[in-house]
Amino acid sequence: MRSFARQAHPIVGGVFAACVVIQVFLAGLGVFADPRSFITHRDFGYLFGFLTLALLVLALVGREPRRVTGLSALLLLLFALQSVFIALRTSTPEIAALHPLNGFLILFVAITVSRASWAVRHAGSGASTVGSMISAITGEAR
Repeated sequence: MRSFARQAHPIVGGVFAACVVIQVFLAGLGVFADPRSFITHRDFGYLFGFLTLALLVLALVGREPRRVTGLSALLLLLFALQSVFIALRTSTPEIAALHPLNGFLILFVAITVSRASWAVRHAGSGASTVGSMISAITGEAR
């Protein structure tokens, strides 16, 4: 089970990142083509939102490094915040305006976690190799 989770995590992360790009496109359709397209944007967001939970479960089951697991949890939190921002659009539009910015942050974190997970998947069993690969991908000095 652990091996499957480690193999699946970067793939699910990549699919999630692709879904976020589609979400941006659907939002653009709502702005520039037909405002009714925002319904598709909303529905598609609810459709692929389960992938955030799947990423966290795969990270835990696969015993991914703390950074990958933490980023997976962060994705779940950021994705949940998207609905909170929308709910605040009438009472506090200044906070609701963070919705698109948070969307881009979600995309950045999704790409980062996918790349880090991919590095772990291909690193083999050397713990120091895993740490150095994650550091190289995220730009963090060890």
